[in-house]
Amino acid sequence: MEHLAEYAGFLARVVTVVVAVLLVLASAAALRSKGRRQPGQLQVNKLNDFFQELQQRMERSILDKKHFKAARKAQSKTSKLERKTDQQKPRVFVLDFDGDIKASAVDSLRHEVTALLGIATAADEVVLRLESGGGMVHSYGLASSQLARIRQAGVPLTVCVDKVAASGGYMMACIGDRILSAPFAILGSIGVVAQVPNVHRLLKKHNIDFEVLTAGEHKRTLTIFGENTDKGREKFQEDLQITHELFKDFVARYRPQLVMDEIATGEVWLGQAAIGKQLVDELKTSDEYLADKAKDAELFHLHYAEHKTLQERVGLAASLTLDRVLLNWWSRLTQQRFW
Repeated sequence: MEHLAEYAGFLARVVTVVVAVLLVLASAAALRSKGRRQPGQLQVNKLNDFFQELQQRMERSILDKKHFKAARKAQSKTSKLERKTDQQKPRVFVLDFDGDIKASAVDSLRHEVTALLGIATAADEVVLRLESGGGMVHSYGLASSQLARIRQAGVPLTVCVDKVAASGGYMMACIGDRILSAPFAILGSIGVVAQVPNVHRLLKKHNIDFEVLTAGEHKRTLTIFGENTDKGREKFQEDLQITHELFKDFVARYRPQLVMDEIATGEVWLGQAAIGKQLVDELKTSDEYLADKAKDAELFHLHYAEHKTLQERVGLAASLTLDRVLLNWWSRLTQQRFW
C-alpha cells in the first residue's frame, strides 16, 4: 500500500509537469512562425587559461605571500622568454561528443571538424572526449565519418573515454590514432541489436484487424501490429548479420591489431580489461592527458553552439525535468544502488 500511495503521488506530479509543458509548448508554437532559425556559432576557448587559473588559485590559497609572488614572477619570466624567442608551441584542438541514441551531437561535430581542418596541420593534434553507449546505425555512421575526415587529413587524433564508448561509441573511438581510457570506463559492444514489440495476439483477441500492405517482397520484415512470419524473421536476422559484418570490417580497418573473433561478440569490458584486448592503448583520464599537454602546447576547445528555438529550449528543459522525476521516484521505490 505504501508503494501504491507513493506511485499515486508520483503519477500526479508527472501529470502536472506534462500539462504545464503542453501549455508552454502551445504558446511557443504560436511564436514559432514569427522568427526564422538563427545560424549557430563556433565558440573557441583557450584551455591553457583554465589550467593556469586553477594553479594560481591553489598557489594563492596555499603559499605565503612571499612564495606566491616568487612563483608568479618565475611564471611571468618564462612567458616573456617564450614571447621573445617567438617559440611556436604545438596546438591541440579539443572536441567533445556526448552521444545519445540518435547521435544528435553530430550536428555540432560536423561544423567543428570543418572549422579545425581549415587550419590544423600534421604538426597539430585533435583530442576528442567521447562519451556514448551507442545508438542508431546510420546516425553513428555519420558521426564516425566526421572523425574519419580528421584521419584522412593526416591530423593526429586521440580519443579519450572517461565513462563509456560502446557499440556506436566504440565505432567512433576506433578511428583514433590512440585511444585513452579511464580504468573503469566501458568499452566494446561490437554487436548489433534490434527489438520489436508485437501486439498482434492482443489485437486478435479483441477482434481487431490490422492490414500491412507492401510493394516489394522485403519492404516490411517484422511489424508491431501485424502477424510476423518465419520468413520475415529470417530476413530481419540476415539484415542484422550484414550490419554486424560491416561493423566488424570498419573496426578492423582502423584497429587491425584486434582479434575480431574475440571482441566482436557484443560483450563489453572495463578499461583495465580492455587494454589487454587491445581495445585501448593506454589507461589515462582526459583530465590527466590534457593537463600534461597544457604544459607544452596550446589547447583550444571548440564547440559549435546550435541556436535553439524557444520551443526546443522548453522541450529540452521539460525532458530533463521529467528524467529527474522518474529517476528520483525509481531510486526511492527500489532503493537500488549502482556501482
